[in-house]
Amino acid sequence: MSSELPNGGGIKMVVAIVRPDKLGEVKKGLAAAGAPSLTVTNVSGRGSQPAKKGQWRGEEYTVDLHQKVKVECVVADTPAEDVVAAIRDAANTGEPGDGKIFVLPVENAVQVRTGKEGPDAV
Repeated sequence: MSSELPNGGGIKMVVAIVRPDKLGEVKKGLAAAGAPSLTVTNVSGRGSQPAKKGQWRGEEYTVDLHQKVKVECVVADTPAEDVVAAIRDAANTGEPGDGKIFVLPVENAVQVRTGKEGPDAV
């Protein structure tokens, strides 16, 4: 595999956990970066964003799991660095809780309909 090819000729999965209200901008950013295919899942979790305290019917409660969306994007022809930059630019508010982005190697991919494998399946 040539290092001149995007991602060293391999396949990468970019996983981002971002604010739900930033999903539209993230989708636009990914399309502009040449990576329009994505999977989105509603998730909840916590990181460095502080817990919030509230009251309901006189009882105090703590919300320490925040609602987020997980965006997964698998790329072969588009550099993973471009995908990361697009997500970061679109999701950044500068406040705690903006999220995280992870880049993982993908061992193989298989397209169900055609049976294509590897980068051709992506």
